Amino acid sequence: MNDSPSQSSSTGSFGRSIVAVLVLVLAGWLLLHFLIGIASAVAGFVVFILAVVAVIWAVRVLL
Repeated sequence: MNDSPSQSSSTGSFGRSIVAVLVLVLAGWLLLHFLIGIASAVAGFVVFILAVVAVIWAVRVLL
């Protein structure tokens, strides 16, 4: 019964701010994992290409 409209709206605003921060943290975490996955895929592809080039070079040197 002691709740005035200003206290209710400030509590709601605080709650919305908390939810907004949680959404931003979650989105940042997902984006970071997505970017790490892309970087890992690119690095794996580069390592594979370098391994193929190394095998071709070694075969040419030995033959």
